[in-house]
Amino acid sequence: MASDGPSEDTDLKEAYLIPRNIMAEPDYIEDDNPELIRPQKLVNPVKTSRNHQDLHRELLMNQKRGLAPQNKPELQKVMEKRKRDQVIKQKEEEAQKKKSDLEIELLKRQQKLEQLELEKQKLQEEQENAPEFVKVKGNLRRTGQEVAQAQES
Repeated sequence: MASDGPSEDTDLKEAYLIPRNIMAEPDYIEDDNPELIRPQKLVNPVKTSRNHQDLHRELLMNQKRGLAPQNKPELQKVMEKRKRDQVIKQKEEEAQKKKSDLEIELLKRQQKLEQLELEKQKLQEEQENAPEFVKVKGNLRRTGQEVAQAQES
């Protein structure tokens, strides 16, 4: 029995070292039926093209030398440009939101001037819409005041 033990252990070790196929093998490999169409791997026309092979070889050489490809992909360029444009827009919007003291004062003055112009327009409209005798009375007062000032001086 002692002699059977070590030989079984070596058989078990050898059994673990032999790789087993986990996946089942297809039936068409065992059958040599000529009527069956055997699957074949399709040829990729891109990989077989000379240009692709040259480009791939060049990229591998550059990678081994440590050189990164200098030209960025078009999509990456477009995305970076969009991001830059967005940052510029945000800065412009922030600049518009932040107004200096001078700009604030100028806006206040502009609003005051607009209000004064509106008041003047209202006065002119009221005078135009006033009856004729009110206009004449105003003219007489002005001429009377002008005559009084002329006599005093």
